[in-house]
Amino acid sequence: MHILNIDGLPPRTSKGELMRLLIEDGNLRKHYIGRIVTKGHGATIEVTGGDISQLVTLLDGNLVGTRQIRVWTDAQIGSDDHFDQLLNWLALEATAESNNVQRNIGSGNRLALEKSIRNLTLRSEDVGLGGKILVKLGPRNESKPLPWSRLTSGVPVVLSEEKPEKDQSPQLWRGLISRISKESVEIALNRIPESESPTFRIDAADDEVGRERMKRALSRAISAKNDRLADLRDVLLGKAEPTFYRDTPDKQLFDELTDGLNAAQKISVKHALSASDAAVIHGPPGTGKTTTVTALITAAVAQREKVLACAPSNLAVDNIAERLLANKINIVRIGHPIKILESLHAVTLDALVEKNGDYQLAKKLRRDANGLQADAGRWKRAKPEKGEKAAMRREAREMLDEARKLESMAVEQVLNGAQVILSTLTGIDSAIFGQRQFDLCVIDEAGQATEPASWIPLVRSNRVVLAGDHQQLPPTILSNEARRAGFGVSLQERMVQMDEGGSSLLSKPFAKRLDVQYRMHRDIMDFSSGEFYEGTLLADRSVAGHLLSDLDGVSHTDLTGSPVTMIDTAGASYDEEWDKNTRSRKNEQEAELAIKKASALIEAGLPASDIAIITPYSAQVSLLRDRLAAEGLNSIDLGSVDGFQGREKEAVIISLVRSNPDGEIGFLAEQRRLNVALTRARRKLIIIGDSATITADEFFGRMLSWVEKVGGYKSVWEEM
Repeated sequence: MHILNIDGLPPRTSKGELMRLLIEDGNLRKHYIGRIVTKGHGATIEVTGGDISQLVTLLDGNLVGTRQIRVWTDAQIGSDDHFDQLLNWLALEATAESNNVQRNIGSGNRLALEKSIRNLTLRSEDVGLGGKILVKLGPRNESKPLPWSRLTSGVPVVLSEEKPEKDQSPQLWRGLISRISKESVEIALNRIPESESPTFRIDAADDEVGRERMKRALSRAISAKNDRLADLRDVLLGKAEPTFYRDTPDKQLFDELTDGLNAAQKISVKHALSASDAAVIHGPPGTGKTTTVTALITAAVAQREKVLACAPSNLAVDNIAERLLANKINIVRIGHPIKILESLHAVTLDALVEKNGDYQLAKKLRRDANGLQADAGRWKRAKPEKGEKAAMRREAREMLDEARKLESMAVEQVLNGAQVILSTLTGIDSAIFGQRQFDLCVIDEAGQATEPASWIPLVRSNRVVLAGDHQQLPPTILSNEARRAGFGVSLQERMVQMDEGGSSLLSKPFAKRLDVQYRMHRDIMDFSSGEFYEGTLLADRSVAGHLLSDLDGVSHTDLTGSPVTMIDTAGASYDEEWDKNTRSRKNEQEAELAIKKASALIEAGLPASDIAIITPYSAQVSLLRDRLAAEGLNSIDLGSVDGFQGREKEAVIISLVRSNPDGEIGFLAEQRRLNVALTRARRKLIIIGDSATITADEFFGRMLSWVEKVGGYKSVWEEM
């Protein structure tokens, strides 16, 4: 027996209507249908026979009344070792995230407080696209601003009662910050926060919705049989042979579509287009991966294919979207506009639907319906006619149903007109996508996505191309147990491992690597190339020898006239400190030295906006932010290593922070994170660190040898 879960049903959907849905749309025999339990907009149904995989495929995203429903079964543990492992890791991650949220809500440390806003009152409620409840909150004293916090638009949060009724646990509502200003914060919720509490609080939350979508996708993959998803699953698990015999554009068209690409980029595009099942575009730093992915998608569109383009982060999705727009591709960007670059707001689903005539009519119907509901609830001096208020409420419900139908039609028209639909991995929702299937799914920055997240788009795709670099930042994992067990291995990395393992099923490797980089001076590139890419990277002539002193207005100095400098602080008592508020490490002397070097670059004529200071530790970021503000150097880009993935600057200063007598380097030992840090600079890389501490790790020993080889080593004593 299986339990079928349904969400998003119209109000008051009867059991008879659900029976009809299962039999007529799901092709399920009546005697296979067991107990049906309905609650709110959802239902659970016992299914005692039939093909549960086919049933979910037929019903998920199906239109019931005016709504596209979500349908899934809970994953059957024990049916597949690989997926059992992924589900177990998801459970560990859920526990770790929940513990973090609870710890932050109950904690008084500074980091937790910066992710909360307290003592808020409800200001107003409104309804957004698709019936989302928009709740505005602000301080009790309306003349006072919101307290400062790290919360920003697009962040998932938990809204909770600050003063629940006696002997009651506080009610919680999960949502997303849709807008935040100095005076108020607006949150998008799925339901109205009905509460008598005078004040509320909001706290940064884990992405529970995204995790549920991962579990549902894994369930679909586990139970799939005799369909395209089953075939794709078997290829990606190494149980079936992938093929590479699809037609690619004729030579003349292919040359036009890939004009300006180098040889390796063209080979990667052709390889990906020929893949019947799956392929990987491996793009080391600066090798033009996004350019290559854009060419691939453009070529697929030229072959009249429907493409789903996604990535784990909104910024990565937006990077592709901007390139496709420049190529005159008709795109729709799915996601909350708050999370999307302003330059792309015109092509968001919300903006495109807003222009649709059906949606404009739906808005009017909603306003009229809300007015009727308000009138029906008002007390009037004259006694209303018998049944008058009930009739008004009934008419309002009918108007809202018609509004939802028109909204659904508007969304459908917009999505049908798109050549490429773009979304984050966890932003893919059956309530929006319906039953759409895509000829090609492209996942960019795939090395940063957990494997369960990658399965969300795969359940609605005929084939997949993963683009990224598994030698840069891995997926973010909160559970130490899950990380140690292997949850940080992305689907892309696992596919490359299959290549390297020489599987007998692979007639061709999944992956093609890009090899010409257009960012770094050759000396900056060499260490990364040797450590992570078998020395295969080549610096294009346009960047191979470029220096800061080659830029207009920049004078020649020791710093600007060389590509690499490492300042060794060994023996100078640049000791690290533990910051209990941020639960992170900092190094005040390193911070001062980093600012000194940045100031020297500025004095030589380099604009502050061309400089970045990056560091692996959040406490060091906070310390540097305060120091830069005090020096009036706010134009210098500052952040963590993780925040600089995919970015670059003319000059980058890295503060390694760790300096202790025990040779402890903590997560500096995560070599892929250092690969990101060392490859952000175009013309100048400055590293500040204590060789006596960091060379306890052999990786840093090799890094020090490289610095000496390129003539970049300096002792901090030379700076005094």
